[in-house]
Amino acid sequence: MNYLVTGATGGFGGYALDFLKEMVPISTIYALVRSEEKGIELKEKGFNVKIGDYADASSMKEAVQGIDRLLFVSGAPGNRQVEHRHVVEAAKEAGVSYIAYTSFAGADKATSPLVADHLFTEKLIEESGIAHTFLRNNWYLENEMPIIGAALNSGKFVYAAGNGKTGWALKREYAEVAAKAVSGTEYPSTLELSGTPVTYEVLASALKRATGKELDIVGAEDRVFVESLVANGMPQPVAEMFLSFQHDIKNNSLDVVSSDFEKALGKPLTSLEEGLKELII
Repeated sequence: MNYLVTGATGGFGGYALDFLKEMVPISTIYALVRSEEKGIELKEKGFNVKIGDYADASSMKEAVQGIDRLLFVSGAPGNRQVEHRHVVEAAKEAGVSYIAYTSFAGADKATSPLVADHLFTEKLIEESGIAHTFLRNNWYLENEMPIIGAALNSGKFVYAAGNGKTGWALKREYAEVAAKAVSGTEYPSTLELSGTPVTYEVLASALKRATGKELDIVGAEDRVFVESLVANGMPQPVAEMFLSFQHDIKNNSLDVVSSDFEKALGKPLTSLEEGLKELII
C-alpha cells in the first residue's frame, strides 16, 4: 500500500507526513513537491518524493502512478477548479483507491465565496467513484496570527466579524485526522471538523490569559480593521483579503457545530488558551 501526501512542503502537509510516518512504514509514503529542490529536506527525513504541480495535468498523472491512498490538500484560490480536476482525473486513471480531501466547513450550507471550489471538487471526487472522506476543515488558529500579532504589538485586539463564531483548532489537529484518514482509519464520507464555535471576543480573552497581557478588545468597522493590520506591517491587499474572511465569519460561514472532530481524533481538542500558548511562546 502506497500513500501520497500533496502540499507536502506546506504547514498542513508537513504535519500530516509526520503523523502518517507513525502509522504506516515511511518507505510507503510519498510526498508531492513542485521541484527536486523543494523535496531535498523531505528526502533527508526519509520520505519518497514525487514531482508534480496541480496546474500541470501530465505531471499529476505521473505523480499518482503506483499510489493507493491519496491525501489531497486543496490548492490555493485562483484557478483551483481546473487544477483540482487534474488531480482527480489523474487519480481515477491511476486506480487510486481512496482520497481524503481537505474541504471547507459546512460546505453544503456555507455562503462564503471560498466554498464553490470545494463543492466542485467534492462533486468531482464523488463522480469519480473513488472511496473518499471529505475533511471539512473549519478555521486554523494559525490563520489568526496576523490579527494576534497586531494585538500584541499595539495593545488592541481589533476585529470586524461582529458576533460571528468560528470553530478554531490547531492546524496539527486537523492534519492528524487527515493522516489517520489516509492511513486507513474507517471514517464516514464526510467529517465536519470544527472546534466549539466562539466569537473573536472569546478568542481575545483567551489571548489575554495565555500571554498575561492587558489588551483592549475592539469590535471595529471594516476600515479600522484594515488600518490596524496595515499599521502593523501587512500590505493593503492582504489586509483586504483578511477583511473578506471577517465578513464570512460575520455571516456565520464558520459557525458549524459538530462532534466529528474529537471523535475522529479520539481525544479532546486543545483549548484556545493552550493553543495560543503553543503558537506564541
